[in-house]
Amino acid sequence: MQNLEKFYGPNAGYVQELYERYQQDPASVDAVTRATFDSWAAEDVGAVTTSPQGTGAVPVPSAPAEAHEDTPAYSRTQVMKIVAASTYAHAIREKGHLGANLDPLGSEPIGDPALLPETYGLSQEDLVQLSPRVVGGHSAEGAENALEAIAALKQMYSGTISYEFDQVKSPDERRWLRDAVGLNLYHRDPRTEEARKLLKRLTQVEIFERYIHQNYTGQKRFSIEGIDMLVPMLDEIISGAVDSETKEVVIGMAHRGRLNVLAHTLGKPYGAILAEFAHSKHEEGVPLTDSFGFGWTGDVKYHLGAEHIFGEGASVDLKVLLSPNPSHLEFVNPVIGGMARAAQEIRTVAGAPLQDVDKTLPILIHGDAAFPGEGVVAETMNLWHLRGYWVGGTIHIIANNQLGFTTDPEDSRSTPFASDLAKGFSIPIIHVNADDPYACLTAVRIAHAYRDQFHKDVVIDLVGYRRWGHNEGDEPAFTQPQMYDSIRTHPTVRELYARMLEQRKQIEPGEAEALVNDAFAVLEQAKREADEGVYTTQEQKISKRVRPTLEVPPTVSAEQIQAYNDELLSWPKSFTPNPKLARILQRRASALGPDGGIDWGQAEALAFASILAEGTPIRLTGQDVERGTFSHRNAVLHSSDSNEIYIPLQHLVDSQASFSIYNSPLSEVGALGFEYGYSVHAPDTLVLWEAQFGDFSNVAQVIIDQFIASGRAKWKQNSSIVMLLPHGYEGQGPEHSSARLERYLQLAAQDNWRVANCSTAAQYYHLLRLQAHNIKNYPRPLIIMTPKALLRNAQSASKLEDLAGGTFQPVLDDQRAQQHPNDVRRVILCTGKIAIDLLAHDKRAHNEDIAIVRVEMLYPFPGEEIKKVLANYPHAREIIWVQEEPRNMGAWSYISPRLSAIVDNTVTIDVISRPERSSPAAGFWDLYIAEQEKIITEASTLPLKQPGGNYVR
Repeated sequence: MQNLEKFYGPNAGYVQELYERYQQDPASVDAVTRATFDSWAAEDVGAVTTSPQGTGAVPVPSAPAEAHEDTPAYSRTQVMKIVAASTYAHAIREKGHLGANLDPLGSEPIGDPALLPETYGLSQEDLVQLSPRVVGGHSAEGAENALEAIAALKQMYSGTISYEFDQVKSPDERRWLRDAVGLNLYHRDPRTEEARKLLKRLTQVEIFERYIHQNYTGQKRFSIEGIDMLVPMLDEIISGAVDSETKEVVIGMAHRGRLNVLAHTLGKPYGAILAEFAHSKHEEGVPLTDSFGFGWTGDVKYHLGAEHIFGEGASVDLKVLLSPNPSHLEFVNPVIGGMARAAQEIRTVAGAPLQDVDKTLPILIHGDAAFPGEGVVAETMNLWHLRGYWVGGTIHIIANNQLGFTTDPEDSRSTPFASDLAKGFSIPIIHVNADDPYACLTAVRIAHAYRDQFHKDVVIDLVGYRRWGHNEGDEPAFTQPQMYDSIRTHPTVRELYARMLEQRKQIEPGEAEALVNDAFAVLEQAKREADEGVYTTQEQKISKRVRPTLEVPPTVSAEQIQAYNDELLSWPKSFTPNPKLARILQRRASALGPDGGIDWGQAEALAFASILAEGTPIRLTGQDVERGTFSHRNAVLHSSDSNEIYIPLQHLVDSQASFSIYNSPLSEVGALGFEYGYSVHAPDTLVLWEAQFGDFSNVAQVIIDQFIASGRAKWKQNSSIVMLLPHGYEGQGPEHSSARLERYLQLAAQDNWRVANCSTAAQYYHLLRLQAHNIKNYPRPLIIMTPKALLRNAQSASKLEDLAGGTFQPVLDDQRAQQHPNDVRRVILCTGKIAIDLLAHDKRAHNEDIAIVRVEMLYPFPGEEIKKVLANYPHAREIIWVQEEPRNMGAWSYISPRLSAIVDNTVTIDVISRPERSSPAAGFWDLYIAEQEKIITEASTLPLKQPGGNYVR
């Protein structure tokens, strides 16, 4: 350091370090600094050189002044004032949001001593005497002194808009954000015409809510009032998206303000919304029964989605989609991510899909209590930079009512701000007062520009209030009396804005009231139309249709399967896979021979190859799917001598579509929600999600219940997602045995999905091809109980002719029993792994009285197929359902009444299983073995015959 001018902008810790070094050894600092410290020797510097508590000792991003030979020496006091002012400025940049005026209701900011000049021993007179350069940054530009620069800095960071940028790791991004704020790049006071347009929009938003409140008293609508600016903010983002040549905006949000967004952002006619209110005698507003025979039940109006096109014909500028969402507030978050990713990708190319993140913009609107409270928010944010889930950044808006139902913030989160979760993901945060329209628009402009520039997430904390209760039937004063005393007398943002425009002479007196009257008149006309039946409810428009049937895919010749197999076992000469893995994979070359041996993983790869050749893209994700939890897939090969990978399915000669495969994070709800959204928005794609173990999907039960199982019934939202759930009892304990088959069967109704439990590799091969072939004309999710130990079991392996000939069979008859059908007295019905255990049992070879029939497709229930098989055994006297699961789990409760409906009452129907249990499986190996042997033995042993030839139990 050549002179003390370079003390501009340092931190107190650095100065103290130099001085302490000087005290120990004066020769350790340069001559100019030493001379200055010599002049301080008589002064007590300990207190003033200590960094103020809470401010930290971090560098201030301000440029030091140039050094000059004639720079005068500064006293210790002067330098310490410079250091204090610089540290003060940094504290405002870092913690200015703690002192910002963010609450429209006027509560005091949280505050922090670091934001007070006296913390640093500074007075106004001190700041007047200091150069603005000690503050640095854009606030110093044009300032006469440090006091003016500090005032400008406070206006930037502690006004009605404030920022948290320090958590952003990239210096380039922080610099861009500081410039955006400091140079006022995205703030503008609108011209008179634009101001009037904004006032009109705010009037429409407010009067829409007031009109419903007056005319449909007591009906739930989850009003937007208190965060009215949300709609103009969405308008601004959409306008910016058009300018950025974005083709699609996908929005996810919960209830609060949804009807207003549907009306004003998505263009849903007022009359259509009012017709739904008139139709709703109760909250549900849907038929009590499905009278249309096609799986439609509908949903409440504030769960529904919509789509709006800006532009017409060839000149379409933008499509805006609001996804439907259940009452599980934040679970639409990953769904929106999946939709955005699907819209961004081109899948009509071989290899990996091509992605253009600028094509689609996702927006998520959160509740302030739900954002930190619901774990799916963190799971979704964790996806933002993962290669399989990246969507180029999402704009998050927290619709902050400062209240969660009846719970105050201090009881619902452990952080000062609702947005604090985002800090952990290095996401910038913008806080803004919902009663300042121009600040709100500045916030979304910065957010959108940042997303476009860096393709990262950004969070806007829109701080407002909730004018009514959680729903309009609640009395909020029961739990927040003081807050609602303030709200009752607090003017709306429209009123405040209208007053400001009148004061600025941008509107005439009475003009704002005229806009109110116009808005009411439009709604009155819409109500007349609704009352006259111009807008019929969505349910009434549904007509009864003929249910389509599954089309059987064409067969793939043995020669073509062999060609696919050869390609899947080839890799470039320059690529060196793990030698052990290479030997394992090369065994698949002989599996197509006469002895067979095609296992599960090989059958899957061959199915995928044939599906890609037929032009259907494939996306496969899940925990460890690239290798497979049980090392059965190995779809992604890793070079043993470099970081190179090779994916054979991306290099097939005949491929007509993309193939992508990604290991997911250790997440179920977020990852599965993403894949559901992808499948909805990419109806041409076979989307598969695999659980590490089947019961891991328990964590994603909301996605399964509220979206996959019922999305079509509630919202007419089609999906063909495939869930691969490893299932089977092998002594691995309660959490690694059952995929909870009973849950999927309990949810099965109205032809909503297919539930299968295959027992051979060929059946799996044909089922995948069946699903891929029907995703367009008959879209349904497919739930597959996949094996673990059976992945390489010889009894489950298949031959080439099994793949090249035949199709998927919902029911597999007993080939051995068919040779002596008249001898069969007991028909065992079972599904999945237990069938293989029964077929392999040593008593099986000597027992011709039993037929083992495998039910491979459980839902839709294959009643006709089972009847045909049972007809082959005219002397059977009992039908036994055999399962590994406890009696109160598995398929028995589902199967029992359906069997009774198709079986003659002279035939006994019974079950062999583990006894009823609260836990799915035993945790001890010896107990598992004992239970399993008992099931197999009891199923394989007929009771003794009576003298008359009848069986007794």
